[in-house]
Amino acid sequence: MFGSALLGAHLMRGAAAAALLAWAIVYQTAHPWLSLGAGVAALVALRGCPMCWTVGLVETLSQGRRDSTIR
Repeated sequence: MFGSALLGAHLMRGAAAAALLAWAIVYQTAHPWLSLGAGVAALVALRGCPMCWTVGLVETLSQGRRDSTIR
């Protein structure tokens, strides 16, 4: 449900969300509205909360492991 088709795509979404969250924290006093927008964009990139992203990572890894054992 939360997994991605490709592990690289899932990790890239996580990296983008981490960068957006870091930017939002650093610039929260200088640009409060942009920081809020960056936080929302990070949640969109994660497709929910960080725990949802982690569950998706585990699903993506298990799907890849399952596909490799079938071959």
